[in-house]
Amino acid sequence: MPTILSSRQRAALGAAGALLALAACRAPSPIPVATPAPAAPAAPALPPRAGTLAIDPAASLIAITVRRGGPLARLGHDHVVAARTIAGSVDPAQGRATLRFRLDELTVDESALRAEAGLDTQPSAEAIAGTRRNMLTRVLDAEHYPWVDVVIERTGAAAVSAAVTLHGVTRRYDVPVRLAQDAAGLRASGTLALRQTDFGLVPFAVLGGAMAVQDELALRFDLLAR
Repeated sequence: MPTILSSRQRAALGAAGALLALAACRAPSPIPVATPAPAAPAAPALPPRAGTLAIDPAASLIAITVRRGGPLARLGHDHVVAARTIAGSVDPAQGRATLRFRLDELTVDESALRAEAGLDTQPSAEAIAGTRRNMLTRVLDAEHYPWVDVVIERTGAAAVSAAVTLHGVTRRYDVPVRLAQDAAGLRASGTLALRQTDFGLVPFAVLGGAMAVQDELALRFDLLAR
């Protein structure tokens, strides 16, 4: 049997229905969304210069610090080997460069470069000549592999990929680099650690290794192209 509602009950139900309808029409409250932090600005890229630039050998340098090792290391010397006759070109628009230098034109133990490397001794001229002779003949085999070739490709605002060919072997390195460009030209500088054995070289040693050259070499470069 159906229930008969009074007029007061019908009014109450009508009011409740109106409230429900009003609630259904209201938009749901938005969920708070965190505002992301602004991204760090990218390192500015150098504007490309038109045309191909040539490396200036008079204003460019590659210096390599060679450390002594072995139980009798205290009896030997650390050395600095430098390339000053660097030839090559740079294409700023393509972000690419090539350079090369001859091993038999390397200098050994320039006093100013030794001081810059923190070496406070200076070998005699005879010792320097012996070091250079052993380096070129017994280690580098410069007669058969006279050139070092490097192909460089820019990979970022402050990074390059360098393919180094030495002793007939090519190895690739990712190298942080500092770039500066002004009216004088485009300058690139940085450092790189590499191992002689990566190129099939045997570090120089005597007395069964009691006096030896460490495998790892510390290379720094400062190149100017104009």
